[in-house]
Amino acid sequence: MTRTSLRLALIGDSLAYGSGAAGPRDALGPRLAAALTDAGYDVELSVLAVPGAVSRDLAAQVRRAAPLGVDLAVVVVGANDLARLVPPAQSAAALSSALADLRAAGTDVVVVPAPDMSTVPWVPPALRPLVQVASATLQRQQAAVARANGAMVAAVPEAVAAAFGTDPALFSADRFHPSSAGYAHIAQALVPHVVAAAHARRDGAAA
Repeated sequence: MTRTSLRLALIGDSLAYGSGAAGPRDALGPRLAAALTDAGYDVELSVLAVPGAVSRDLAAQVRRAAPLGVDLAVVVVGANDLARLVPPAQSAAALSSALADLRAAGTDVVVVPAPDMSTVPWVPPALRPLVQVASATLQRQQAAVARANGAMVAAVPEAVAAAFGTDPALFSADRFHPSSAGYAHIAQALVPHVVAAAHARRDGAAA
């Protein structure tokens, strides 16, 4: 079977970067690259994500991606926007601009909307309903601009989000970022979407 070369980039915040993972291979990018390798791709991975990034910081990462000829970008952003109370419309507009630039460069994109921040341990119980509503609002707006720009939306299932709310082991020692086990949960949910996007690009090129 002929293998297909694929230049994969992880763009976004600390979740895309892998903060909290025990080792490099436990981070999201290497996990997705391994799944794509198993699916028949020769993967060249670039992790352009920056811990602490908000949506407006995506523009600089997209500029760094430009000379790399990225085939498929996975964009993970929104947690810091929520933590810093960035208005969701402003976050979505910045995401839309970044996606438009990626698509114009010929890059296929999978967008992972913001996580449900109400599951983070340090959020006071009394504030969790409000944080959950804010998270859902941003998620909806991110999904809308993703689809408008021809990107695939890979929402993490509610069951995965719920697991973070009940299993402290899914968080790293800082009680904010996922642990290696947490990244494994997230990657398992994202792999079908990322592989499907890779297959769609490959099959489209062959058509």
